[in-house]
Amino acid sequence: MPIYEYRCGTCGFQKEFLQKLNDTPLTICPECGKESFGKMLTAAGFQLKGSGWYATDFKGCAAQAEPKQESGPVPNCNGCACAGNG
Repeated sequence: MPIYEYRCGTCGFQKEFLQKLNDTPLTICPECGKESFGKMLTAAGFQLKGSGWYATDFKGCAAQAEPKQESGPVPNCNGCACAGNG
């Protein structure tokens, strides 16, 4: 789900909101109540949830790579980038 940053053109209030792609854009400023609240052009932000590749393939590798004994792959790491293969 994307994170959008909004800013009020009247009072300058700025805040991020987690919204679905099909949610209607916010227009009324929660600070001053004026209808000059609009999306800002910023770097894309998103939130990763669930058991996707980012959790299953890379999440456990940092804990296994604690003691650096040799430059070979970490046992039980399935050849991921943290094993020095990437």
